[in-house]
Amino acid sequence: MSGWALVLVGRGRYQDRWHDDAATGQRVAAALSGAGLRVQVRGTAAAALEDAGKPDLLVVVAGDGRRDADWDGGDEAWVPFHARLAGLVSEGGVPLLALHQAANTFADAPAWSGLVGGRWVEGRSMHPPIGPALFTPADGQGHPVTAGLGPVEAFDERYCRLQVHAGSRVLLTTEHEGVQHPVVWTSGGPGRVLYDGLGHDVRSYDSPSRRELLQREVAWLLARRGEG
Repeated sequence: MSGWALVLVGRGRYQDRWHDDAATGQRVAAALSGAGLRVQVRGTAAAALEDAGKPDLLVVVAGDGRRDADWDGGDEAWVPFHARLAGLVSEGGVPLLALHQAANTFADAPAWSGLVGGRWVEGRSMHPPIGPALFTPADGQGHPVTAGLGPVEAFDERYCRLQVHAGSRVLLTTEHEGVQHPVVWTSGGPGRVLYDGLGHDVRSYDSPSRRELLQREVAWLLARRGEG
């Protein structure tokens, strides 16, 4: 692979208390670097995208944190950030990989869930206790990410009852109480977007099959750069 990736990790209003975004973001960055990409890691600050240029891949590792206008600005201060992010993906053709709690971030940006193709819904979405988890390809051989991919096993959270938008293409599911729940999908919205619900913390990336999934996702996103 070639090019460069920008990894946005949660801080302030987008860093929740359940996830170590900095550690996970660095682990993801190391995997991207190992695949041949140059990587920048930046925290979610209102000015984070102002001088970022146009990456070949944008990765979001962020959640829903503490709102403190005195520290990182009120909602209005973040409007340019969200407009820039959406523009890079939907108009600029920058592929987006949204990881795990990214389904529950940027609630102040109405376009985010449409871009990702789904989201965590407060009061509905949930996960069983973290532990050994199994994620099963749901797309057969019909998509490059899942073609030839076996079950993915990792020590992780299993997100369940996520809201998946019409048009999104489910690639992997996880079973809970006899029901298969979508956890990985490509978005049917604007841009080239894949949501991957795995990756609660660095232990997820200790799994070879989880790392293979990540590699396949990144390869597919980057392969689409030249498409119209």
